[in-house]
Amino acid sequence: MQWKRVILLAGHYGSGKTNLAVNLAAALKKQEKPVVIADLDIVNPYYRTKDSEEELKRLGIPLISSPYANSNVDVPALPQELYTVVDRTDTYAVVDVGGDDRGALALGRYTPKLLEEDNFEMLFVMNMYRPLTKEVSGTLEVMREIEIAGGLPFSALVNNSNLGAETTAHDVVRSVAYAEAVSKACGLPVKMTSVMESLYSNLREKIPNVVPLRLQNKRIWN
Repeated sequence: MQWKRVILLAGHYGSGKTNLAVNLAAALKKQEKPVVIADLDIVNPYYRTKDSEEELKRLGIPLISSPYANSNVDVPALPQELYTVVDRTDTYAVVDVGGDDRGALALGRYTPKLLEEDNFEMLFVMNMYRPLTKEVSGTLEVMREIEIAGGLPFSALVNNSNLGAETTAHDVVRSVAYAEAVSKACGLPVKMTSVMESLYSNLREKIPNVVPLRLQNKRIWN
């Protein structure tokens, strides 16, 4: 699968975008590409990229995140190192934008340089099993709020519909029609359907026109 230099992942809280970001960074590293992962989340998220810091360090993937991540301090502080995402054009960057429009607000300061380079993709990570994105209309509303807050349009969709560790192959197959309906409504392609690694072999031949991404629940590939 081909990727632009900067991969921005945004979506509703609990969509699984943070876990997806860690996996994508690991996949790029496995292809021997220089890559960093950045966490723009500044609004007390459920799960932060910081949680995978030791595994990322083991793989040699630099992590850029708020100095207050995984603490009881919740302030809108972002490290200066985040400018390397737009300044280092020789390095891939996977960016966890944050949940909903509030998380996307932090993206605004980097938008001009991203548009100038024009080598990014903005992916909307959607999960039909989350309350506010279980219907197409609600999903589109979340998308538009994020686009307005971040100042960048989405370029593609990622179907990451899951129920955590309880997800079955049937749950994933059931979500394909939902993803296609969202795609038709907004005019954006479904770039991929991501599933836990344990489900991958069962689904790789059952989901047409999408590429399952092997994932593990809150873990990255070995």
